Amino acid sequence: MVAATLHINISAVTENWRMLDNLSAPNVETGAVIKANGYSVGTTKLAPCLRDVGVKSFFIAQAQEGQNIRKSLADESKIYVFGGHMDQDAEHLKKYQLIPLLNSKDQFTLHMQQLPNHPFGLQLNTGMNRLGFDQEEFNEILPDALDANPVLIMSHLACADEPLHQMNAQQLKVFYEMTRSLNIPKSLAATGGILLGPNYHFDLTRPGIGLYGCFPFTNAKPVVSVEIPVIQTRDIHAGDAVGYGATWVSTDTRKIATISAGYADGIFRILSNRAKLYWNGLQCPIVGRVSMDLITVDVTHLPESPKSLELFGSNQSVDDLAAEASTIGYEMLTNLSSRYNKIHVFYQ
Repeated sequence: MVAATLHINISAVTENWRMLDNLSAPNVETGAVIKANGYSVGTTKLAPCLRDVGVKSFFIAQAQEGQNIRKSLADESKIYVFGGHMDQDAEHLKKYQLIPLLNSKDQFTLHMQQLPNHPFGLQLNTGMNRLGFDQEEFNEILPDALDANPVLIMSHLACADEPLHQMNAQQLKVFYEMTRSLNIPKSLAATGGILLGPNYHFDLTRPGIGLYGCFPFTNAKPVVSVEIPVIQTRDIHAGDAVGYGATWVSTDTRKIATISAGYADGIFRILSNRAKLYWNGLQCPIVGRVSMDLITVDVTHLPESPKSLELFGSNQSVDDLAAEASTIGYEMLTNLSSRYNKIHVFYQ
């Protein structure tokens, strides 16, 4: 079976970074979040290109992600680990020069025991209640932490993609209160936080999803497109069913294309009988269930049998398809599987 093709425009990622860098306040460093294999784009291709346009600080979720990234970057690039310092992480942190963003007293203690002279940062809980030190625990470790010279102190906004949400101002206030006496570089804003304005920018912003062309950065250039080959077309008649469960039954004569992708490729089953693909700008509805490796599409109205169909690209964005699946662009991107034939391109 021929794999679908995932086209990745690296130049669009770097242009999105430049735009977000320009939106960051003057004298604020703009980093880049490249966790989850660069949101499926591919970190080993992406990281050096971002470095070349000016990125000095990169962010990943787990220490294990750092090996290939460090090998693709110059030693002077900083790579921060949101998950902090977990058991078994010390070797990776040291060998690949990763900077854990410590989240708790236990992590701080572990880091001081295993890597006492290794750089680290601190993550604060300002209201999201996911990762980071609460105020009481932060006050407890702060004297020892300051003696060890943390290189960054950060927190994460819960509702930055909703500019009017009261949590934004509330978390900003807490972050100010917890850090205002500290002469340590500070970071609060990811993509949504950058768009909230300079009060949220502090010393370092760290865009993620906006780099990859998705909401809430509505001015972003699209980064990915997916082209799926057609394996077979067939004519069916009134009363004929298509796909597992016979969830779609034709009312007349139709032409059905079976394409080479499915939920094993990250195309969610919920899109069955509801999403569209495209051929030369013309909508082609999915009919029947999305199965593991195959999707059936109504192409009756096309002037010829297509050789491939577009899942997203110039006619339908990642966010458009995510909305059809009742999810968000983050999930749509990061679920794109390794089965795609990835083609990295560099053009504006």
